[in-house]
Amino acid sequence: MISAAIVGASGYIGGELLRLLLGHPQVSVTACTSRRFAKRRVDSVHPNLRGVTELAFCDDAELTEYDVLFLATPHGANLDRRFHALAPIQIDLSADFRLRDAAAYERHYGQPHPDPAALSCYTTGLAELHRAELAGADLISTPGCMATAAILALTPLAEAGLIAGPVEVDARTGSSGSGAADGPANLHAERSGAMRLFAPIGHRHEAEISQATGLPVRMAATGVEAVRGVQVVCRAELADGADPIEVRRAYRRRYRDEPFVRVIAQSRGIYRYPEPKILLGSNYCDVGFAVDAPRRRVVAIGALDNLVKGGAGNAVQSLNIRCGWPERTGLEFTGLHPS
Repeated sequence: MISAAIVGASGYIGGELLRLLLGHPQVSVTACTSRRFAKRRVDSVHPNLRGVTELAFCDDAELTEYDVLFLATPHGANLDRRFHALAPIQIDLSADFRLRDAAAYERHYGQPHPDPAALSCYTTGLAELHRAELAGADLISTPGCMATAAILALTPLAEAGLIAGPVEVDARTGSSGSGAADGPANLHAERSGAMRLFAPIGHRHEAEISQATGLPVRMAATGVEAVRGVQVVCRAELADGADPIEVRRAYRRRYRDEPFVRVIAQSRGIYRYPEPKILLGSNYCDVGFAVDAPRRRVVAIGALDNLVKGGAGNAVQSLNIRCGWPERTGLEFTGLHPS
């Protein structure tokens, strides 16, 4: 049994980490921080945890030493690496160390990275692409939720050389993707019934998707009325000689042994393509595709729960690999239908 602490545990991602780790047979959560709610019981903020834990939030200054530290903080909070000495294994769920190129960071975040040398020290917490590296990684940075869905949707096509030219990513996300402390734009009166195009060009996740796939990416993002869930629709031109059979084979071959990626490409039924509604609470990412052979176009689709496979679940899966445990440990929930 290893000890774990969660920094920023009062947010939605922090709450999901608590939910998953409190049911994990190999982890004991011994501290969780929140400056705003210090001394208050965890279940006063995360009511789904009533009867599951007696933990109370503490202030960051009260942290001591742990086996693993999860950083579920807002972007920018970890740039000084002030928590670095508290645990030998650090899993950062913010955007602070997702990019490996300091110039790309400055371009997408509008300021120079204060510790560019540290960018190369982190391993990307996405098992499907970095399983071997994660086995020996002490510093792990999980990708963004929409980036994760797009990366997993595009990877089979990119690795097989089936895409020519840039990719257009159209992403849709539920309100929890904005976090628990978002401003007036996320009030129910403003969000309900809206389909808000909040990033028509230049979304930050473009850099993560390009870094992972090697493809030029343009991305737009829209907030929809759902609470949880991400769906990405990625459009690209097929490479010369590529056909629908090759596309199908690429997906089946790439993900046949992956425990948390399912290839969805059915000709009939309500859920013929990846749909986040049936993935809520689960660590699955469903991927699928459609090919317009006459026009030489392919559409890659990905869906996941932004708080689980797009966040806390990815972090737990990465920890499982790092510690040599079965990847499914603590992540067995399959999602709900109907939900």
